[in-house]
Amino acid sequence: MKTLSEVKVGETVKVLKLHGEGAVKRRIMDMGITKGVEVYVRKVAPLGDPFEVNVRGYELSLRKADAEMIEVE
Repeated sequence: MKTLSEVKVGETVKVLKLHGEGAVKRRIMDMGITKGVEVYVRKVAPLGDPFEVNVRGYELSLRKADAEMIEVE
């Protein structure tokens, strides 16, 4: 299983599954990260948190803990 937190800068991946429960999972889905969507990793902060990604044509910052809940291929 590969998560979004393991993806290198400049790579585009496809979301396979969202892990997590309740409000956290709902918040990730509300940001546009759903099964089957492509995510491009733009930048990662020097200490690895947060991630800046492009999803559905807009830029989004994600915490590392949230990125670890997103399974990608």
